[in-house]
Amino acid sequence: MIINKELLRENAAILGTELSGEMLEKFDMLANLLIETNKSMNLTAIKEPDDIVVKHFADSLSLYSAIVPENGAKVLDLGTGAGFPGIPLLIARPDLDLTMLDSTAKKLKYVADTVEALGLRAEVFHTRAEDAGKNPLYREKYDIVCSRAVAALNILSEYCLPFVKVGGTFVAMKSAKADEEIACAKQAIRLLGGEIIEKKTFFLSDGGERTLIIIKKISQTSPKYPRPSAQISKKPL
Repeated sequence: MIINKELLRENAAILGTELSGEMLEKFDMLANLLIETNKSMNLTAIKEPDDIVVKHFADSLSLYSAIVPENGAKVLDLGTGAGFPGIPLLIARPDLDLTMLDSTAKKLKYVADTVEALGLRAEVFHTRAEDAGKNPLYREKYDIVCSRAVAALNILSEYCLPFVKVGGTFVAMKSAKADEEIACAKQAIRLLGGEIIEKKTFFLSDGGERTLIIIKKISQTSPKYPRPSAQISKKPL
């Protein structure tokens, strides 16, 4: 056993997710794979098992404290990196139709291998978000799009909202002090067809503050978005 399963179970329960014994075993396996692979590949700076439990696993599962996906919901984890929040979300809800997207092939190979090792199923998609966001196979096809620690909210919204179907939800998973980002992003979110409906702030068991920004897709995104990444970065909406 790598992780303190009781610590994970308690943290998840506080955030509204009950984990079965089988799920806790999968999380233990995930921690082991993450720690071992991290020795040869830079996946995460968080290396201690208790920190992994709180800062990666519980933090990822916090999404379910803000939104409960319907059975079989189409979910996109944009900028998944080492598989967060996607893999923890899938362990707790294996019924999800999950896509994990990232532009770094090496990390995605680890993610795909890990999903298979855990006996789970997900689409692992190596591409740039601004390209996939124009692709009719992915554009406005998702019930839920989530992204964790990727970019400032005004920039992130241009990458994420084109994927969300009208009536669906985009959840930006942020650390503390999200109010400034929200203020800067309101115009961009409106332009992209979204509306902020809730901001949920909570604390992890290590005292770390987190904020979930819940955005509803109320109208279609103009086909001119997302723009090329250079434009998004240089001239944010």
